[in-house]
Amino acid sequence: MDYKSAIYWCLIFSMVLFMGCVEKDANIIDTINIGLHANNRLKIQIDIATAKEATVFVEYWPEDKKEKHKIITPISTYGLKHMLVLSNIVPLTNYTFQVVTSDNVSKKTSKPYHFKSQQLPSWLQNQFKANYTQAELIPDRFKEGYILLSKRETPGVAYLIDYNGNLRWYHSVDGVGFKVSRFTEEQNIISILGKNDEPTSYGSEILEINLAGDTLVHLQKGQEDFKYTIHHEIIKKSPNELVTIFVDEKVMDLRSIGGKEKDTIVGDGILILDKKGKEIWKWSVFDTEDPLKDINILENKKDWVHANSLNYDTDGNFIISFYNNGQIWKVDSKSGEVIWKLGKGGTLKMSSDANFSQAHAAHINQKGELMFFDNGVEVKQSSVFRMDIDDKEKTAHLKGQVKLPLGIYNERMGSAYMVDDETVLACASKRHSTVLVNSKGDILWTLVSNIPPYRAQFIPGEKLKLN
Repeated sequence: MDYKSAIYWCLIFSMVLFMGCVEKDANIIDTINIGLHANNRLKIQIDIATAKEATVFVEYWPEDKKEKHKIITPISTYGLKHMLVLSNIVPLTNYTFQVVTSDNVSKKTSKPYHFKSQQLPSWLQNQFKANYTQAELIPDRFKEGYILLSKRETPGVAYLIDYNGNLRWYHSVDGVGFKVSRFTEEQNIISILGKNDEPTSYGSEILEINLAGDTLVHLQKGQEDFKYTIHHEIIKKSPNELVTIFVDEKVMDLRSIGGKEKDTIVGDGILILDKKGKEIWKWSVFDTEDPLKDINILENKKDWVHANSLNYDTDGNFIISFYNNGQIWKVDSKSGEVIWKLGKGGTLKMSSDANFSQAHAAHINQKGELMFFDNGVEVKQSSVFRMDIDDKEKTAHLKGQVKLPLGIYNERMGSAYMVDDETVLACASKRHSTVLVNSKGDILWTLVSNIPPYRAQFIPGEKLKLN
């Protein structure tokens, strides 16, 4: 499918504005057309034609909030035809907008125009419900931020939700689901896409879009060096580097342990591609690990270690977590050497209070600590861990643990991210619940969703500008 298409729906609004005879140089606008952008009811597209070359932008605001709450679009470059996309639209709301033009001689602001946004389509209504009883306990940073969730089944949808449970932005794709999504430093959303017949967090496409819904990158398995099924994680190191986990396979003789002469072991690796799909760097667990040293290899050969998250440490090396062996590894991003292993049978010395069972969403938080969601399969209680890792001394010390309520025990998937020093946003995927908890594990806020999100990423308001 063509993710670049921007479908123009003027008839939906039945609103075509013509700037007729005006006093010479009083305004250079010829026509203004308004409709939906890419058939998305939270994105309004305004097409403007000018009589002479100019730069153009639009100022807009909800009528009940007055002009002081105006939002400004990016500036359309110098020319005669201009397309502006209005985001941060609230359904069933009256808006006012004005067009500002500049032809390098003078700057002009049009008269006010008006439109009313539509209701969300039925398939997007009542998808999320936020619950909280004491708003004063919820930090302002959380109230001002957003949560990125995604629907893994087709049609795939990526959502941005505010703390009241309102859908503030979405992007949908046909024929594939958003297996996992990540908000980037460039204010884009990068995702792994996959069909329903692919495993839940596995896919064969990479899609990067901006908040206007424009496609920046779209790679499909088979293009250039993109030869592998990818899964569970997609991040960016730089604007041209796409970093993901891939499925790697190795055929081995396992007869010495009761297997076949040509047995296939399914492992994982790290793959870095450029935007055109050319391989920049690749590492596999088979580069450093011998499957024959795993006493459970016959049992686990179809999914040996099950990598489920990947991030960068502060020194530029990789942090990768595995579900099946209950470990988190640090991998040198140049040599591929495994620097340390944290968890059962790992190489780091751990205090007894730092034991965990399976980790998801392992990353370095704002404090420089290793943070992750522990499914807690062994104790039937999920937790959020924060650890201080000393690479030189090969030690791991517990800095904090938030034990989540037993009612949201989450044996698979999940995530946890700091909101501030006292609160954490945790996703209990199997329970269709995302919760804001304090350091004691008390729930301050809950979002119940119709979908089981693989992950819930918190995005501070200052890092996400919807126009």
